Amino acid sequence: MKRIEGGVTAPKGFLAAGLNAGIKNSDKKDMAMIYSQVPCRGAGVFTTNVVKAAPVKWDKLAVDTSDYVQAVVVNSGIANACTGEEGYGCCVAMASEAGRQLDLPTQAVLVASTGVIGKQLPMDKITAGIGLLAQALGEDREHSRLAAEAIMTTDTRSKEVAVETEIGGRTVTVGGMCKGSGMIHPNMATMLCFVTTDAAISHEMLQKALSGDVEDTFNMISVDGDTSTNDSVLLMANGMAENPEITAPGPGYENFCAALHEVMVELSKKIAGDGEGCTCLFEVTVTGARTKSDARILSKSVICSSLTKAAVFGHDANWGRILCALGYSGVDFDPGQVDIWFESSAGRLKIVENGVDTGYSEEKATEILSQEEVRAVCDMKQGEESATAWGCDLTYDYVRINGDYRS
Repeated sequence: MKRIEGGVTAPKGFLAAGLNAGIKNSDKKDMAMIYSQVPCRGAGVFTTNVVKAAPVKWDKLAVDTSDYVQAVVVNSGIANACTGEEGYGCCVAMASEAGRQLDLPTQAVLVASTGVIGKQLPMDKITAGIGLLAQALGEDREHSRLAAEAIMTTDTRSKEVAVETEIGGRTVTVGGMCKGSGMIHPNMATMLCFVTTDAAISHEMLQKALSGDVEDTFNMISVDGDTSTNDSVLLMANGMAENPEITAPGPGYENFCAALHEVMVELSKKIAGDGEGCTCLFEVTVTGARTKSDARILSKSVICSSLTKAAVFGHDANWGRILCALGYSGVDFDPGQVDIWFESSAGRLKIVENGVDTGYSEEKATEILSQEEVRAVCDMKQGEESATAWGCDLTYDYVRINGDYRS
């Protein structure tokens, strides 16, 4: 497997477009489209928030019941959440218009929205935008970039990745793009992710691969502890790599899962590292846990600690906050056995051994915590399981951004 330049248009047969349709009343791009030249198997994982946006309801129905999917149309600026029957009708109308423009059945079009909750979509602008997107579709690198830019809200940068692997003697490509900066605390079943692949794989195995992978990727990130009404990860596979179809576990399925995982991890880290107002990506790895579940719970407890996130922002090695966050996670352990390290490009420093201060250098700790990517490693000394979670520091700018998000 190797990393390649690209995003959703990297796999064979996928086209994309992104443009300004005037939804945001600015010059920023606000609509995107992904289209496959042939029908796709589709899979999806969605928010567990009881308050679900209209596109989440539509996409779940389409993924579960449609014979195939072939396109996604996305708008940013308005979430189409808490919009009642009118909002759901707008969602269906988006799928219908995209289907008309692309000569597809309505149920073959997935829909996604992100932005302010509670506002109705300006369907005149949406409809016109869909027509322009259909005409602007292309398969080169620039089209992928434009689509990734068009789904951004408070993101400071677009997020894309692509990899190649070999399955059955054929080169298979997986590409993806995502958006997310605030209201990020997925419990997947305002974060959107779209993954494309030219792998030939059954619907059942595609859904199995996606559902399994989110447990160690998008379910392990947090910016602010808020699970969005719109969280969705959509995966489309068009089979154009012409590998032997993956219909059961085996080497081909394992290779596909490894490539998917590489894409999902990188996109997860890009979201966490672009948290609203943040200055660094904060990664927490828990080792030596009794069970995988324990490791996930412990690492995410630390990544979600506001006090720990604030300490990272201040470049303060306040390790007591980490141990405290481990302690209230609900996982039972002996605090007197825990070791903790801080790591970054500036080095590695053991700050806690068997639950007590090591007498470390505060100056070195500050240097380590002053980098753009910071990692804490916690060894629980209870077993063999481990897990990693990703988040960011908590800054003054987070409050500023969210204090006037609508205005």
